[in-house]
Amino acid sequence: MVAEQYLPPWFSVAPMMEWTDNHYRTMGRLISKHAWLYTEMLAAETIVYQEKNLDRFLGFSPDQHPIVLQIGGNNLENLAKATQLANNYGYDEINLNCGCPSPKVAGHGCFGVRLMLDPKFVAEAMTVIAANTDVPVSVKCRIGVDDHDSYNELCDFIYKVSSQSPTRHFIIHSRKALLNGISPADNRKIPPLKYEYYYALLRDFPDLRFTINGGINSIDEVRAAQNEGAHGVMVGRAAYNNSWSMLGNVDTAIYGAAPSGVTRRQVLEKYQVYADSVIGIYGNSKPSLRDLVKPLYGLFWGEHGNGVWRRKADSAFHNCKTFKSLMEETITAIPDSVLDSPVVDAYSTTCIDKFANSKSLLPSPYTVDEEREEQLLYA
Repeated sequence: MVAEQYLPPWFSVAPMMEWTDNHYRTMGRLISKHAWLYTEMLAAETIVYQEKNLDRFLGFSPDQHPIVLQIGGNNLENLAKATQLANNYGYDEINLNCGCPSPKVAGHGCFGVRLMLDPKFVAEAMTVIAANTDVPVSVKCRIGVDDHDSYNELCDFIYKVSSQSPTRHFIIHSRKALLNGISPADNRKIPPLKYEYYYALLRDFPDLRFTINGGINSIDEVRAAQNEGAHGVMVGRAAYNNSWSMLGNVDTAIYGAAPSGVTRRQVLEKYQVYADSVIGIYGNSKPSLRDLVKPLYGLFWGEHGNGVWRRKADSAFHNCKTFKSLMEETITAIPDSVLDSPVVDAYSTTCIDKFANSKSLLPSPYTVDEEREEQLLYA
């Protein structure tokens, strides 16, 4: 597959560990045809060490295109080998994780967001990844780490990586990361959002492409970010927790497509075929019925009957052996009016000024003179 076959990544679903797995992506593609989907982060070591069992980690159906593989790691040899192995699966882009603050990743693993402190290595890693694939490469990062959170330090990272590697696309999570032992959830809440850093990058690096990420929870906000010039918008939890409303409006509101008219009942019928074909295929009941139902929790978010359905499903896991039997036992909790109605437009022309306001806070322009360039590139 070649990425140029698809519409641009104006909207993408963020890579989320234990969330954006094959099951979620299968369901998500039934709702949106154009959203770019990212895998969970896969450690390069996992790919290399599981070379004989790669379908479990890298396999996906052709319907999931456009799809981006996110990998993590700090070993150039393993990153190269992992990229080579992934080539056989036909991903549309390879993304390096330089943003995960999890103690397991950025702490003991010494990769993820910790790599932002070593832009020279990131440039080397991106060069190695690009040399071993024919698809575009990108970096997902934060705006800073701990006390290394000035706009100039972020620009130094972007400048060095883009100058010394083929990287031309950066996904910017507009919060810094704190590596003081706080949880990943707190790292999504405690550091303040600084969208002004993102929009300043658009000004100072006009030859690069930047996708904005962090704190964007509605189609209205996606459109508002674009109206202020964002090249692309990445949404995380909102695209999972309220998948029907969020993904269901992407194709029309962001890509200008005609309404699909698909209903939740139709999504469930198609997903059932997938779910019952893969349940337990890896042995030890993996994936389990619970694994396969988990992505559906956002399908009825905010709808009448959702709470009852979830309680019924939780009980049905004990006696149901197939996805079909579970749905037959539980779906009556959801009214037909919910199951059979197409997506309702969840966006409007309401002014969202959070991004417009950020432009009044732009930091001073980033500049690199010859002496500074030599320090950055040859230190």
